[in-house]
Amino acid sequence: MRLTGIYNFARMKKYVSIFTGLLLWPVMLLATHNRAGEITFRQISGYTYEVTVTTFTYTLSAANRSQLTVEWGDNTSSVVGLDSRIELPNYYFYNTYTATHTFPGPGIYQIIMQDPNRNYGIKNIPNSVDVIFSIKTTLIISPEIGNNSTPRLLNYPIDKAARGHIFIHNPAAFDPDGDSLSYKLAICTEQDGKIIENYVLPAYSDTLYVDPVTGDLVWNTPADTGKYNVAMNIEEWRKGVKIGNITRDMQIDVYESDNNPPVNPPLTDICVTAGTLVEFQVTTTDADNDSIILTMFGGPFAVGSSPATFTRLASGKGFATYNFRWQTTCDHIRKQPYQVTLKAEDVNVDISLVDIDNFNIVVLAPGPENLQATATSTEIDLTWDQSDCGAVAGYHIYRREGSYGFDPDSCENGVPAYTGFVKIGSTMGKTSTFYADDNNGEGLVQGISYCYMVTAYYPDGSESFVSNEACNSLVPGFPAILNVSVTNVNATTGSIYLAWAKPRNFDAGSAPGPYVFRIYRTETMDPDDFVLIDSVLTADLNDTTYIDSPLNTVMFPYLYRVTMINNTPGNRFEMRPGESEIASSLYIEITPDDNQLRLDIRKKAPWINDRYVIYRQNASMGFDSIDTSEDNIYIDSGLMNGVTYCYQVKSIGWRPIEGVIFDNANLSHVNCGTPADITPPCPPSLTVDSRCDSSMNILTWTNPNNTCADDVIRYNIYYAPDIASPLDSLTSVSPDTDTVYYHKFAEGITLAGCYAVTAIDSFGNESAYSARICVDDCPLYELPNVFTPNGDGVNDIYYSSNLNNVVDKVDMKIFNRYGQLVYETDDPAISWEGKYRNSDNRVASGVYYYICDVYEPRISGIEIRTLVGFIHVYAEGYAGETTK
Repeated sequence: MRLTGIYNFARMKKYVSIFTGLLLWPVMLLATHNRAGEITFRQISGYTYEVTVTTFTYTLSAANRSQLTVEWGDNTSSVVGLDSRIELPNYYFYNTYTATHTFPGPGIYQIIMQDPNRNYGIKNIPNSVDVIFSIKTTLIISPEIGNNSTPRLLNYPIDKAARGHIFIHNPAAFDPDGDSLSYKLAICTEQDGKIIENYVLPAYSDTLYVDPVTGDLVWNTPADTGKYNVAMNIEEWRKGVKIGNITRDMQIDVYESDNNPPVNPPLTDICVTAGTLVEFQVTTTDADNDSIILTMFGGPFAVGSSPATFTRLASGKGFATYNFRWQTTCDHIRKQPYQVTLKAEDVNVDISLVDIDNFNIVVLAPGPENLQATATSTEIDLTWDQSDCGAVAGYHIYRREGSYGFDPDSCENGVPAYTGFVKIGSTMGKTSTFYADDNNGEGLVQGISYCYMVTAYYPDGSESFVSNEACNSLVPGFPAILNVSVTNVNATTGSIYLAWAKPRNFDAGSAPGPYVFRIYRTETMDPDDFVLIDSVLTADLNDTTYIDSPLNTVMFPYLYRVTMINNTPGNRFEMRPGESEIASSLYIEITPDDNQLRLDIRKKAPWINDRYVIYRQNASMGFDSIDTSEDNIYIDSGLMNGVTYCYQVKSIGWRPIEGVIFDNANLSHVNCGTPADITPPCPPSLTVDSRCDSSMNILTWTNPNNTCADDVIRYNIYYAPDIASPLDSLTSVSPDTDTVYYHKFAEGITLAGCYAVTAIDSFGNESAYSARICVDDCPLYELPNVFTPNGDGVNDIYYSSNLNNVVDKVDMKIFNRYGQLVYETDDPAISWEGKYRNSDNRVASGVYYYICDVYEPRISGIEIRTLVGFIHVYAEGYAGETTK
């Protein structure tokens, strides 16, 4: 629930409850109750989260709270009421307190709950009864992370331990977002979430550790009896980045006992295809012939659809057999495994002990079916059936040369690298079941068998099992093109050399000739735009070259196709129609950068280029060879900005045709580029500090020239008054060494706002925004605790301290020690004259209690901050004093 100003009888009961609780505060300080706890949250939308504080308290204590104070980590706090209380074994209450809070913006927030006090006699916490019990959770709000909710801890920390026996606890954490989890031992904390001074780990005979993968807290073995507190961190990770942390603080009671814990059987990890029924039996034994209760926790029991069941089949002295059953569905597909925790607890008159073991279930998606590879002379077209299992985001396509015959095991999803398959592309959407492979426009090679497999992928990065393998080769081109080479670069008299292999594989009896080679060309790189530019009549098939001229070879590229016609009189026809090849001239795309040019060497051709010779134009307008490259991307660095450089490239390649290797070399068109700094600098790193006493925010940022840039000259500062508003330009700051800005506000204007900074370099390139940093208004509304309405003209009226004058409304209620309401107002100034409400009677001296809901402007809008406290009234000496 979100705390709001609801003025009804229930709210009045809350006031009385708080008031009564504070009157009993000295008694409560002597009470002991907190045994364990943690804080979890669920993202509702944007910067708004539902936060749940869970505590485990001693049932016999009088200090089980009806409400707690939560500090949000953004300089605000809320009083949160009890949602539920469930009684558990071993004298534990399971308590939950839930509230909704909107944070000011991106940032790292330490959510803390602290409460007096820990139990008396905790052996590893000095003077534990006087040590504040605190728990905390780290919330990271970042646009890079996206939506996130914490894991749910499904196993309660209520188990007992025996000296000399291994103790194991596992929180059974389940992350609904599918994030990966790690675990580590932590130190218990006290006031303000600080580590407890002189805290020590409990004594052990061998070791005490937390398994970072399974989350098992293992105490091997307790060396002494007594009460001990330990803590563990549950860390969330997404794409290798830590995105959150929960701390569970828990008490472990160690007893002297001859009882032996039960023993679970070995458990093995399981991988299944979604839709598979997972079912098996577990039998746990006990050496003392005690009865055994088995419990399972984990994701399969927490999913929304088709949850798992764990039912007892048989039990008796020293054994218990249970059945695990989970009908998996496509809704259960995810990248992270489902960890399942098995807890066995014996029923012993002395003490109940437990054994805990874990195993994982991985639910994988079935692979796409019916993959087909259909070849043409220029590409291989892939089709497959749509995958309808789960929220398919698209498909990954993998290719290798030659068949592999991959047969994955039950846990081997995706395509492992050892198979030689390489991912060549992806499609988006579950209905995108077609992919045309032309080697990304570079062209596949004739004579090679290309094999393919396809997987479905999911939003969390999970991949399905693979499809069947499908292989094919390009349909042999006829004729097979060998060269498309620019022989003269000129806008009007340019020329391109075109060559093809001598046609061999045809029936000369049915096509005796003579022959015509038809030459087609397009300037658009679109095969549908081919235009016939020439027909060459030949009786000799050895004539396999053509010079295309005159031609504007300054413009580029050109795409060619050659067909062969049998020109026998009365028997004229195109030979092997539909099998002609497409090949382009070699061309260079140039991308300018700071003091360098990037050359992307492009072609669409059915041959392999092993290397490229890079030529750069010299002062005499000739071309010099400056380097060779095996890659089709070349960076020419050390250039001068503003100077034009021209390039030509020669490719060296080959192709197999009917078992014969043909070598070739082709020259590109000429292209020119001018280096220029078009790369923006990296964004600064911004921090914002609010100075409430000076009514200003101080912005400080890093200078990119010290890390990732060399020519930043100024900064732009952007501002928005609240979370919802877009950033607007606020000011500009220079030179680059000036990295501080003081944003001052007039009196009565809230300091709440959001900021971002960009860096501008000497070429006018502006960086991306820094992280958007939001700050809240300063909580400068305060209430004094002493009031002297004695008629001496000093402090005769009770006023608030509204230092920044931004509070427009309050809900102030003042009670006497009997819980009677003596004064109320919505005036932020309060202006209490020390009289009973609706009366001229002055109150008597004494201690009065107040609850004040302050309606403060915050970064998210108007929010309520609740103030509670005492007012010491000294009314003696007033001549006209009357009391009620």
